[in-house]
Amino acid sequence: MTTDNGKSSQNDGRAQAVGPKPNDPNTEENAAKLEKLTENLKKIEALSLRLTGALAAQKAHDTALDGPGQEMMMQAAAAYLSTMMQNPSKIIEHQVAYWGKTLAHYAEAQKALASGEFRAPADAAPQDRRFANPLWTTHPFFNFVKQQYLIGADAVQSTVGEMEGLAERERTRLEYFTKQIVDMMAPTNFLATNPDALEKAIATEGQSLVAGLENLLADVEANDGALAVSLADRSAFRVGENLATTAGAVVFRNKMFELIQYSPSTDTVYETPLLIFPPWINKFYVLDLGARNSLIKWIVDQGFTLFVVSWVNPDGSYADTSMDDYIKDGYLAAFDAVRAITGQAQINVVGYCIAGTTLGLTLAHLQKHGQSPAKSATFFTTLADFSDPGEVGVFLENDFVDGIERQSSADGILSKTFMARTFSFLRSNELIWTPAIKSYMMGQTPPAFDLLYWNGDGTNLPAKMATQYLRDLCQDNGFAQGTYRVMGQPVRLSDVTLPIYAIACETDHIAHWRGSFNGIAQMGAAEKTFVLAQSGHIAGIVNPPSKNKYGHYTNTAPIAGKPEDWKAGAQFHAGSWWPRWAAWLAGYSGVLIAAPALGGANHPVLCAAPGTYVLASPKA
Repeated sequence: MTTDNGKSSQNDGRAQAVGPKPNDPNTEENAAKLEKLTENLKKIEALSLRLTGALAAQKAHDTALDGPGQEMMMQAAAAYLSTMMQNPSKIIEHQVAYWGKTLAHYAEAQKALASGEFRAPADAAPQDRRFANPLWTTHPFFNFVKQQYLIGADAVQSTVGEMEGLAERERTRLEYFTKQIVDMMAPTNFLATNPDALEKAIATEGQSLVAGLENLLADVEANDGALAVSLADRSAFRVGENLATTAGAVVFRNKMFELIQYSPSTDTVYETPLLIFPPWINKFYVLDLGARNSLIKWIVDQGFTLFVVSWVNPDGSYADTSMDDYIKDGYLAAFDAVRAITGQAQINVVGYCIAGTTLGLTLAHLQKHGQSPAKSATFFTTLADFSDPGEVGVFLENDFVDGIERQSSADGILSKTFMARTFSFLRSNELIWTPAIKSYMMGQTPPAFDLLYWNGDGTNLPAKMATQYLRDLCQDNGFAQGTYRVMGQPVRLSDVTLPIYAIACETDHIAHWRGSFNGIAQMGAAEKTFVLAQSGHIAGIVNPPSKNKYGHYTNTAPIAGKPEDWKAGAQFHAGSWWPRWAAWLAGYSGVLIAAPALGGANHPVLCAAPGTYVLASPKA
C-alpha cells in the first residue's frame, strides 16, 4: 500500500500502530480518571445502601403532618368539575392555550435542530434564578426541558387561580400547595436535568455525587431517619464561643427559663431596666449572633440595663405545660425577678413573635387585676389578631392542626423537626430546594452562616401549650374575640393599655405586617407607635445601624383603619429603626444611675451567659 506521495506506509514490513504512544501522559491521565470514577461509583453504591437503612429508621408519625387533607383535594376537584360544567369554554381555552404553547415550542425546537446547528430556539422565558446556567438557554435539550416546565407550570397555576366556587380561604390554600408541587417538580431538582450538577459530576469523576450522598446521609442520620436539609456548616459555630458572646450572667433559673442579666458597658445606665422575651419556638441568641449584628450588645451599649429570658428546650416531661404556665412561671416570674434585682417597681418589656402575643396576654391579665409592673411594652413582629394570619394560615386548618394535636399528644412535645419543616416550606425554593441541590447534587459543604446555623438550632414545644396556641389563639382568634382565658378569666386586646411601640416587617412570611398592625390597632393604649421595617421576620429586626442596610416607615397618624392606608401616608427613613426606638425607650427609662453589679443578695450569679438552657438539645 502506498500513500499519495508514493511512499510506503509500512515500516520494515510492519503496520504502523494506531492510537496513543507508549507512556503517553494523556493515556495515564485518562486511566487515572477512569479508576477514580470506578472507585466513586462503588462509594455511591455503598452510600446508597447506608441511606436506605437510615431512611428506614424514621420514626412513624401522623401522616396528616405531611400535607393537606383529602378534604382540600375534594374541594379542588369539585371546583374544577363545577367550572367545567358551568363554564366549559374556560376549560377548553386553558387546554387549547397550553397545548398551543407546548406544540409551538416543540416545533421551534425541531426547526432549530433541522437547521443543522446544535442550538436552542429563541428563548423569551422570564428571568429565574433557578435557571442561571447558560446551558438552560443555549443547549437544545436543557432549554426544551426548561421551557416545557415553565409552560406547564403556568398552565397549572392559571387553571387553579381561575377555578370558580371556592371560598377565598380555600383558594389561598389550593394556590399555595399547587405552587409547592410545581416548585418541587422543577427540572433543577433532578440530577438528570440539572446541568450544574452534571457538569460538576463529570469534572470531578463523580466525587461531587459521593460528597452529596455523604451530606444527605449525614442529614438523615442526624434527624433519626427524617430529612431536614442542613442550611449551615454545623462545625463552624459554638454557642458561647463565637455566637451569643455578649458578657453577662444567669441570675435566676426555674423550670421554664434562665434569666440573663448583661454586664453594663457604660459607666451610667438608665434606672428602669429592660426585659426581653424572645420566642420559645427558637433560641434567644438570634438577638446576639455576633458583636457586629447583636441587638443585645447594642442595647447594652446605649446604657440600658438589659435582662433577656432564655427559655427551656422542653422534652416529653413538659407535656402538660400550658400557656398559663408560660405566663405564670415565665412572664410573671421574670417580672418579679428583674424588679427584685434592680429595686425598680416598674420595668420596660419586649416580646418577639409568639412571645409578643403572650406578652400581650400577660399585660391584659395584669390590667384586669389592677397591677402595672411594666412602664411600656414593645412588640417585635407580633400577631395578636389572627383573623388574617397571612401565609402561615395555610397550615392552620384542621387537617394539619388535628395531626399536630395527635402527634404531640403521643410524643409529649411538638417536635422542632415538624415546625422547622413547616416554616421552611413557606420559602421552599430558598430554604429547601436550593440548599438541597447545592448540598446533595453538587456536594458542597453548607456555608458558615450564623443566621442559618441559628435557624437549624430549633426547640420543641410542650404538647398542651402548642395545642392551646393553635386552637384557642390562632384558629379561634381568642385574644381579638375576647374569649381567650388567662388563669380562668377572659382577656381581650383592649385590656392592653400601657404605652406601646410595635415593629412589624414588610416581607415577614410568619407574622405578616398587616395582621400585626390590626392587632396593635385594637389594643387599648392611649399612646401607640407603629414602625414598619423593611425585610423579613429576622432580618427586619436584626438590622444594625452600622450596616445601613434596611430602612423603615413611620406615620404620625393614628394606628387605625386599613394598614394599607397607614403605609400610603407613611414616611420612609433610610437605615435601622433601632436608634428611633432607643430614643423612645429612653423616655420611659428614668434617670441615669451608676452601673450596677450583676444579680443581687437573693439572686446570685449562677453561671456565665449564655447559660445552660440554650445549650440543651433534647431529642425531638
